[in-house]
Amino acid sequence: MSASTPKKNSFFGGAAILTAGIIIVKLIGALYKVPLGNILTDAGFADFNTAYDIYSLLIVISTGGLPVALSKMVSEADALGRTNQVNKVFQIAVVAFCVLGTISFLIMAVFPRQLADAMNNSRARWSILALAPAVFFICPMSALRGYFQGHSLMTPTAISQIIEAICKLVIGLLLANAAMKAGLDESLAAAGAILGVSVGVALAMFYMYWCYRSRRSRQKKGRDVPDGSREILTTLAKLAVPITVGASIIAATNILDSAILMDRLQDALGIGEDAARTLKGVYNKTMTLYNLPASFMVPLTSSVIPAVSAARAVRNYRQGAQISETTLRTTALLAFPAGIGLFVLGEPIIRLLYPSTADLVLAGWMLSVLGIASIAVCFMLVSNSIMQAHKLVTLPMATTLIGCILKLIVGYILIGNPDINIKGGAISTVACFGVIALLDLVIIKLALPRSLSYARVFAKPAAAAVAMGASAWAVCGLLSKVLVKLGPFQQTADGVPVLDEAGSAVLSWMGNALAVMAAIGVAVIVYFALILLTKAISKEDLALMPKGDKIARLLRIQ
Repeated sequence: MSASTPKKNSFFGGAAILTAGIIIVKLIGALYKVPLGNILTDAGFADFNTAYDIYSLLIVISTGGLPVALSKMVSEADALGRTNQVNKVFQIAVVAFCVLGTISFLIMAVFPRQLADAMNNSRARWSILALAPAVFFICPMSALRGYFQGHSLMTPTAISQIIEAICKLVIGLLLANAAMKAGLDESLAAAGAILGVSVGVALAMFYMYWCYRSRRSRQKKGRDVPDGSREILTTLAKLAVPITVGASIIAATNILDSAILMDRLQDALGIGEDAARTLKGVYNKTMTLYNLPASFMVPLTSSVIPAVSAARAVRNYRQGAQISETTLRTTALLAFPAGIGLFVLGEPIIRLLYPSTADLVLAGWMLSVLGIASIAVCFMLVSNSIMQAHKLVTLPMATTLIGCILKLIVGYILIGNPDINIKGGAISTVACFGVIALLDLVIIKLALPRSLSYARVFAKPAAAAVAMGASAWAVCGLLSKVLVKLGPFQQTADGVPVLDEAGSAVLSWMGNALAVMAAIGVAVIVYFALILLTKAISKEDLALMPKGDKIARLLRIQ
């Protein structure tokens, strides 16, 4: 058995564990974000997301590249049996993480008012302050996750994510609901909701540390001589800095985009701050749903880097290319149906999940547009990881910069147009990530040491997803005409309404919910059947999965 075999077999094993964790986390997240969006006003939801934008930027600066670099270095050293090198790399990375985390915490804790004012949303300062502890605890936790992912051990990461999500759900919703019932300002209710995030991150970090201590107590001491501290730190920096810069570009763009959005709504269109916060809250609700497909790429991005790095460490370049192609095909199988589903069911989904939204038609339009953008985001994330695994760490930074500059320009122009206004945010997002994904895929095509056919990777999943989308649109549209119209103000022969306004609204919501659920059910059946009929996934792909041979035989894939 070659040195690379364990990594090959564990690639989709690790991805499967993280996927299971992500599914649980997203279910919990839906139980958090959806009720939260209805508990808070649209303006309060905007305050919540403004703090998150700042938090995300500081997190990326503090941890953006280091976990990837750590996981890559740990994976390479582990593949070569260098136990002492693994431990020393981790120890140096932890110190770096803690320093960066402390700096980021102080920025949010000491300057919440200044940060909120810079975002043109002065009411967000309480949410920024409540989120400050999370940015400290997430730094050492990211180091621990990088350590375990470098060993292709994904279970601790998955469990820590679930702990995080449960705390956010229970504490965040309780505090937000209590604040609103007590008649407190909506900005304080948003801060209560976000405080649950800080508590969850802290508990998840302590769990990861317990896992690390347990593993270290069972680990045998190695005989290898580790590299010097300066050499390790230099290697970490060379890998981490380009990745961090690339990731920071997106986070910084989100900050600038949010600030530009609020500024253009208020200055160019003459809308007051509260009205602008409401519009931004509507936009943020669609962004919450648009981000869902990309979250399911985390297992792939976390698994592909150590798997490809291990293969390259033992000079098995063909295997590294095979894993990369399989990752792209898996991305296509997940991203196309998710994005097209959001595109065709944008407004019905908004009506189902966020019925209290100020402008449901506007939110539905933006979610449909963002559904297309979500496909591009998925390919961008996975393509960046593939390039990083193949040591092309500076190219993702360049493509990301190009796309983000385009986003800011398009957003600035369109949001200031009275006929487009907030819709410009969604349109600029499509332009940004569409360009980045296209450039990334061209680079991968030219760089991989094995011929890569994008027709083989994308054609069948795309065709199946389009057919799926058509079926979902038809089913939802047909049922909506039958079910939704049963609710509003039914009358007797003498003109007396059977239902009052509230009862009619509930019945209309239920009709829409049944239509959406039926459409999704039909879409799943149609898509799965077409994937099997067209053989969109190959036996070679399944060989990288746990029990892949059995799955191939069960599905009769040759």
